[in-house]
Amino acid sequence: MILQALTKLYEDLAEQGKIAREGWNAVKISYLLEIDEDGTLLGIVPQFKEVVSGKKTLSVPMDKILPAAVKRSSGIASNFLWDNSAYMLGIDGKGKPERAKECFEACKGFHRELLDGIDTAAARAILNFFDGWEPASAAEHPLIVENLNELYKGGNVTFYVNGRLAAEDAEIKAAWQKYYDSSDGERMQCLVTGKDDVIVPTHPAIKGVADAQSSGAALVSFNASAFCSYGKEQNYNAPVGKYAAFAYTSALNYLLSDKENVHRIGDTTVVCWAEGAEEQYNGLTNMWMFGDDNNTGLSDADLYAAVKRITEGKYCNELKIDPKRPYYVLGLAPNAARLSVSFFLRNEFGSFIRNVNEHYERMEIAKSKFDKFDTLPIWAMLNETVNPKSQDKKPSSVLAKSTARAIFAGTAYPAALLNGAMLRIRAERNITLGRAAIIKAYYLKNTNKGCPKEVLTVSLNEQSTNIPYTLGRLFAYYEFAQDGANPGINATIKDKYLNSAEAAPAHIFPILNKLYPKHLNKLNDKTAWFIDSEVMKLKSVLGEEYPVRLTLPEQGSFDLGYYHQKQWFYTKKEDR
Repeated sequence: MILQALTKLYEDLAEQGKIAREGWNAVKISYLLEIDEDGTLLGIVPQFKEVVSGKKTLSVPMDKILPAAVKRSSGIASNFLWDNSAYMLGIDGKGKPERAKECFEACKGFHRELLDGIDTAAARAILNFFDGWEPASAAEHPLIVENLNELYKGGNVTFYVNGRLAAEDAEIKAAWQKYYDSSDGERMQCLVTGKDDVIVPTHPAIKGVADAQSSGAALVSFNASAFCSYGKEQNYNAPVGKYAAFAYTSALNYLLSDKENVHRIGDTTVVCWAEGAEEQYNGLTNMWMFGDDNNTGLSDADLYAAVKRITEGKYCNELKIDPKRPYYVLGLAPNAARLSVSFFLRNEFGSFIRNVNEHYERMEIAKSKFDKFDTLPIWAMLNETVNPKSQDKKPSSVLAKSTARAIFAGTAYPAALLNGAMLRIRAERNITLGRAAIIKAYYLKNTNKGCPKEVLTVSLNEQSTNIPYTLGRLFAYYEFAQDGANPGINATIKDKYLNSAEAAPAHIFPILNKLYPKHLNKLNDKTAWFIDSEVMKLKSVLGEEYPVRLTLPEQGSFDLGYYHQKQWFYTKKEDR
């Protein structure tokens, strides 16, 4: 299903002229090797552009449409018309001059094989260059000396003759296409297209997945006998034709190269696309599903109205979005030289937006004016489960994958999400907006009588008689009284008693009841009267005996009561 969807995306992109045809790829080129017809190196021309990434401006190599890359493992195999400095110049910064020379000779032989008999200026220039270039003395060439450190970094270079890329020469292009199309190999039925085709033993590399090998990783790979069946080797175990292998890898590399539409959730890299490859769908996805800024040209109010229509299954004229358009969400995680699929979801676009919208509605909770997000993006929500003092600030890989899948598919949240939030509350003794929102959302979706709907409100529910919720509110009042009596003290009752109060109220609240009058006596009469009158109301709900133990769902109710009450303290009277 994944390969079929990506192959269809390639065909849509090719029809729109957004992607190279079969046998060609967009390649990141750092430098042009400018040569004349005699093969003399005239210049090394930088090919970098500036892009903005967050608050940084980065200098990155430009994309050029060049012959498709070969698949390398540990062997020597040259690309045509482009490669790194070891292949094109016989030099590298890895301290392996003999291997660099072997790479150069392989590159030289490959170009002679394809270009012999072609009588154009570009072909003559390339052949003369390879015949006259000496790798042993290359590092002493004045132009190489000027750019040696940059070339050692491993960027790609390509030939530039008479003011244009050698790859743009018509006869050279025809020679490459003939070579590419005539590749030998066993013919079988392709499992992607269903057509008879040459089956490729290895597929082109996928580049751009975070933390995967920079040289690329494989989505389909059989590189050990334990993975093989019926005496077949490599990818003959899952026969994919040459066309489909090129198409799906080209489409996926195209998606991964567009950094505005690539997102991280934990260690998972997420890409999305609509059938038909129309960009407006990803634009809305970036904002609604991943928390990017509103760049639609619509006001926030109009955008919310447009999203509401989409979730109702109505066509959106302002954004030109059909909610019934098939849409795909693919999550990939690194796994050595291969990629693992974290999740792959297909649904109508409107269904994805509706599922995410319902998640945001469940996550909605009272907050202060200083909070950064109106709605907490998925990545920020997952960060609420991370220890801020740990070296690795990423959430658990399994948690990130399962949570993202649940949100996009509209299924139950994983228990690990709740457990992660509760663990951080206990460790830090701090019920943040994000953690309170996780508790609320979790029990709205995964219902439990220990955390009933009456406590799962956006803001304080003063009518609730739920015992754990009321205990949380009472604890907040006790802390409020202590803060007024002893402002700025090092350790509050929250620091000392929060964990044990929500786990074993019968043991801790009698202690707090004894401390409370001491704090109350230090307050002015008006404040003391207000706090005490509210405390008496809460105690009348609780009665004489406190619960001996609170279950995990009941502890969630306690935390929400505490959080809601704390937010109520700092909300203006007219806004309550």
